[in-house]
Amino acid sequence: MSIADIPLPIRNRALTVTESSARRYELQDPDVRLMLAVRDGNAEAFNELMQRYQNRLITVLEHLIGNRETAEDLAQDVFLRVYRARQRYVPGAKFSTWLYTIANRTALNALRSKSRRPEVNLNANASGPMGANPLDQMALAASGFMPARRMDKEELHEVVRTAMQNLNERQRMAVLLNKFEDMSYADIATTMELTPEAVKSLLTRARVNLRQALEPYMEGGTRPAPETS
Repeated sequence: MSIADIPLPIRNRALTVTESSARRYELQDPDVRLMLAVRDGNAEAFNELMQRYQNRLITVLEHLIGNRETAEDLAQDVFLRVYRARQRYVPGAKFSTWLYTIANRTALNALRSKSRRPEVNLNANASGPMGANPLDQMALAASGFMPARRMDKEELHEVVRTAMQNLNERQRMAVLLNKFEDMSYADIATTMELTPEAVKSLLTRARVNLRQALEPYMEGGTRPAPETS
């Protein structure tokens, strides 16, 4: 990977981050300290970062891409890019923000590539390392709904999956980072190369869209229909 493969905001931050700013992130974020150790050639530090983030990254990519095997392949690609960029690493943000910036670009490239093919598989596998419940709870919390009646878990997961897939790519990524990774608007803005105001707008629209998709099911058992392209 050449420096041209690194998203422009990351390259710009590497050029403009001050020594005091880099030191602040180093002191505040243990994962930044691990990445700095990776930069210095510590292979064990890289393994620890992979252990901390691999399942989380795969889960986010799976719900963004819609396919478990593709998400696993993309996660490996993301970590490979991180490793290849190690000697140029400068802590201009939290490590998770830097990691998901690379993941966001990687996922968007994969989605664009898929859109040029005759068929796109959007069937998410509910048996991932985090199971179905985190996504269900996340989407329901994002929409403002909480189930008032007992629901079949598999059916609820399918309804939530369809509602999430009906969001556009940017809305889905913003929801995943905000509700699953608990990122702030500022960190999501850095990750997605947007302004915090744009992120707030994305999440507001996503909440409205999720609520509209889930309301018929929550109130009357009517499932949302998958969008057709």
